[in-house]
Amino acid sequence: MAVPARTCGASRPGPARTAFPWHDRGPRPGPGAGRRVARPPRPLSLLLPPLLLLPLLAAPGASAYSFPQQHTMQHWARRLEQEIDGVMRIFGGVQQLREIYKDNRNLFEVQENEPQKLVEKVAGDIESLLDRKVQALKRLADAAENFQKAHRWQDNIKEEDIIYYDAKADAELDDPESEDVEKGSKASTLRLDFIEDSNFKNKVNYSYTAVQIPTDIYKGSTVILNELNWTEALENVFIENRRQDPTLLWQVFGSATGVTRYYPATPWRAPKKIDLYDVRRRPWYIQGASSPKDMVIIVDVSGSVSGLTLKLMKTSVCEMLDTLSDDDYVNVASFNEKAQPVSCFTHLVQANVRNKKVFKEAVQGMVAKGTTGYKAGFEYAFDQLQNSNITRANCNKMIMMFTDGGEDRVQDVFEKYNWPNRTVRVFTFSVGQHNYDVTPLQWMACANKGYYFEIPSIGAIRINTQEYLDVLGRPMVLAGKEAKQVQWTNVYEDALGLGLVVTGTLPVFNLTQDGPGEKKNQLILGVMGIDVALNDIKRLTPNYTLGANGYVFAIDLNGYVLLHPNLKPQTTNFREPVTLDFLDAELEDENKEEIRRSMIDGNKGHKQIRTLVKSLDERYIDEVMRNYTWVPIRSTNYSLGLVLPPYSTFYLQANLSDQILQVKYFEFLLPSSFESEGHVFIAPREYCKDLNASDNNTEFLKNFIELMEKVTPDSKQCNNFLLHNLILDTGITQQLVERVWRDQDLNTYSLLAVFAATDGGITRVFPNKAAEDWTENPEPFNASFYRRSLDNHGYVFKPPHQDALLRPLELENDTVGILVSTAVELSLGGRTLRPAVVGVKLDLEAWAEKFKVLASNRTHQDQPQKQCGPSSHCEMDCDVNNEDLLCVLIDDGGFLVLSNQNHQWDQVGRFFSEVDANLMLALYNNSFYTRKESYDYQAACAPQPPGNLGAAPRGIFVPTIADFLNLAWWTSAAAWSLFQQLLYGLIYHSWFQAEPAEAEGNPEVRESSCVMKQTQYYFGSVNASYNAIIDCGNCSRLFHAQRLTNTNLLFVVAEKPLCSQCEAGRLLQKETHCILPAPPPAPPPAPRPLLAAASLTPHPCPADGPEQCELVQRPRYRRGPHICFDYNATEDTSDCGRGASFPPSLGVLVSLQLLLLLGLPPRPQPQVHAHASRRL
Repeated sequence: MAVPARTCGASRPGPARTAFPWHDRGPRPGPGAGRRVARPPRPLSLLLPPLLLLPLLAAPGASAYSFPQQHTMQHWARRLEQEIDGVMRIFGGVQQLREIYKDNRNLFEVQENEPQKLVEKVAGDIESLLDRKVQALKRLADAAENFQKAHRWQDNIKEEDIIYYDAKADAELDDPESEDVEKGSKASTLRLDFIEDSNFKNKVNYSYTAVQIPTDIYKGSTVILNELNWTEALENVFIENRRQDPTLLWQVFGSATGVTRYYPATPWRAPKKIDLYDVRRRPWYIQGASSPKDMVIIVDVSGSVSGLTLKLMKTSVCEMLDTLSDDDYVNVASFNEKAQPVSCFTHLVQANVRNKKVFKEAVQGMVAKGTTGYKAGFEYAFDQLQNSNITRANCNKMIMMFTDGGEDRVQDVFEKYNWPNRTVRVFTFSVGQHNYDVTPLQWMACANKGYYFEIPSIGAIRINTQEYLDVLGRPMVLAGKEAKQVQWTNVYEDALGLGLVVTGTLPVFNLTQDGPGEKKNQLILGVMGIDVALNDIKRLTPNYTLGANGYVFAIDLNGYVLLHPNLKPQTTNFREPVTLDFLDAELEDENKEEIRRSMIDGNKGHKQIRTLVKSLDERYIDEVMRNYTWVPIRSTNYSLGLVLPPYSTFYLQANLSDQILQVKYFEFLLPSSFESEGHVFIAPREYCKDLNASDNNTEFLKNFIELMEKVTPDSKQCNNFLLHNLILDTGITQQLVERVWRDQDLNTYSLLAVFAATDGGITRVFPNKAAEDWTENPEPFNASFYRRSLDNHGYVFKPPHQDALLRPLELENDTVGILVSTAVELSLGGRTLRPAVVGVKLDLEAWAEKFKVLASNRTHQDQPQKQCGPSSHCEMDCDVNNEDLLCVLIDDGGFLVLSNQNHQWDQVGRFFSEVDANLMLALYNNSFYTRKESYDYQAACAPQPPGNLGAAPRGIFVPTIADFLNLAWWTSAAAWSLFQQLLYGLIYHSWFQAEPAEAEGNPEVRESSCVMKQTQYYFGSVNASYNAIIDCGNCSRLFHAQRLTNTNLLFVVAEKPLCSQCEAGRLLQKETHCILPAPPPAPPPAPRPLLAAASLTPHPCPADGPEQCELVQRPRYRRGPHICFDYNATEDTSDCGRGASFPPSLGVLVSLQLLLLLGLPPRPQPQVHAHASRRL
């Protein structure tokens, strides 16, 4: 019996999906595959069991070919398995390499990694390193307090009286438009000589300190000159600290006035445009200057707030958010008659980078309308702060209100929520130029232990949105020694080019008194900081004894990683900390959540788990066993963890005491031996201090050989462990060439190369000419094939990497190859380890032809093809019937490895859905593959065109037009409103456009941070053979799929598609970039089975990675700092802000306008109302 041949528009009768009885599971939902449709009653023949039906499906006519039966395809699979295994046994040399190791047993020892001892030792070393920095910090803070206490304030101090090195002087001299060049600086600025220092990655001068003053602060003000005067004495303390500890890096004093004095001196890394660096906005300063905060920002959006005033408010809120750190919690709401949150956050959320970006984006959507209702705004804010059912800082509580003014004092609200204890501080901000009475705003702040500020123009925003930190610092100062505790920060980018650092911080207090019996001063003078480079901490961890897949990591109380091999931010903004959560650095699961919680709580622990890991090239997912061990790092907020695969419990340590043998093995590293022994790549490790690094491995090997001619492997300047292991592995891999590879003809088995890579850092490729096409990383620990082979049993195939958007492979001169590798497992005295990986490189075209023969009824390529006559019945095979039958090998990531279709050879390495979307979707729906989606929060995207959404003001100094805008005092309200719009349109528009990379940060930073959604596939739960029919409407396809034993391959045989309807669904293994912050999402399109569409140009996505509004509803576990200083009974709250000091005269207005038109900006005067009391 035969059924009619397939035609488009006529579906084959039969079930929508046939399978073995033990696979009788419902298909996954998805168009184009596994879909059950309503059909008329079936004829009797369709009641046959599915397996009996498959052989009956044949095409009528002259050639009676039928789809291969299951046992036939299983036979083909066994032939493939045997061929692969045979080649690897002959050429891979796994067994021979085991014998070589055993024959050389006297040349190495087997050492054990004891996780608990290891992690405790590393934690102790890190503790000792940080403790030395703590002692230096304490000396600096004590000295600073004493110097300031002994200092006598000078009212008539002049710029020429102060001699110091201005770190920005050189940049200003090079800038012809600089004010100091135009007008001449009165200060006596030192001119220094500098020497290059590799520790600082910079030119430094160890005899002096450097001073950096923000651009928007006038260097010649009395406050700044007195600050420079007394801080000069810190120079000797800095120098003495370095004498006691030469490993110290930047030592910095950040003053509450904005002055930064740091040691050693180095020129400031000035950006191309305007430098707006202000130490008071650095993550380390914010953390050291106050205890954690619960903050609610409420913004008046009544109808009177319009034009420029509303723009000032939006920018002020964004600047306020930048004063918060990850230890703080915040929410933002707008109010008129009613109050409502500006974003999707309905309660306080952690002030991390992603949440703050959501706020900044939402603030731009505020619209002014209605009438002012202070009561609604404050009641909303107090309700937020009283919500105890959420995670929050539970320390300083405050409300920040931005308004243009009003008459209501809402005393009843304060009586209800805040009096008499006044546990919530209220800070009020009068924004814009107006003629409202500000007395109610002053009263609100003074009555609630807060402060009143005025923001009349854009120039006052930065200074007045950070001055509140002085008020929060009062309880810390009054607490005295109890508050003098060192805190360690999150990871962040050093502004002077040191790279990723953490900083120890210690607050510096004002110890002066106005007179005998007077109250203690409550001002914080600033924060002292000492940097520790992450690389210095990494040097304390084991480098190569943990194996390729073992590593050390550390996290803080927020769960953010301090150390982790996956901590690799592609772009850094020095204004923001680098906050990568441990659960985002790895693939999250319940076991890791438990480990993270235990580490945050400061506990010790050990746990063996089965977990998923992402391959180094991020194309594959492996399910592996890992042992996690963790301990706290005492005297810090950090916890240290160690991850070891079971096979890395032991490692080899070479013991080459025989110098003759050292020389013999070393000779096999010489290029002169490569022609006979194969090319050797050596891992670019730090073998010796004087070894010059190079990205070119040939050059690095040359440098290595030249150095080895001068020193011995036992030299004190060299890492003896690395050198001995490298030389041992050189000899062992040479013996593999001698015993196995040299006498074999690779061409007989269509091999381009054979290779071996070792833990010792050797990669030997044979023959020598094959090294020309070798593209794998010369560091085995950084090679994806090496790490995956250790984690997987059997043979791991790795096709060449192809991107769907790039041109196909070019098959020229048979140089395109497929790597097949496997780990060498040793068992020595009951101890198991995997010190090496061996493999072969298959010739793609030759093996594609061989694949067709192995998946056919022929035994060899030269055997004649069997002819099927009109009266005979034949099964299709992958060779004779390649026009009708598709046969492919797909790896465990879903990438094409081999195909019987010649036109698909140049698509080898592509995700199979790009080759046959319908078949890949069916494999996924039938559980051959499982999908894993994750998010990379460290990605980088090309910059977007400048816009004014979520923007901070540009960092360009213009004359403050506060007085000029005071025409409002002389005109009617209506005229002033029109004038505001005119000024904004002509002058301010460009000031609000964001250029954070150039104005604020490192000039090299040109990319924005992204969330990148990644999708990978890996083998699912199906291990046996599987037959099925793909029903796609008017057409159907038979297919068979079977895993090849002892490999990472799936063998698939399928009818070729005839109808385009089968292309309805596609799965793509791609990355999608989402620029942060994303614009408001458009209405979602209709659901499609298209995953992560590819694009070389990053584009805004519907959400910033996983929906941020949903994530905050289930916050991850964290703990705040152990100390909190938010209250002191002796605090004097009488200093709570002042209003405008005087109205400008008509002459001042005219002068300022002329200066504005002529482009001659006046010297900016500092906002000193909050600093006046520093004159103590």
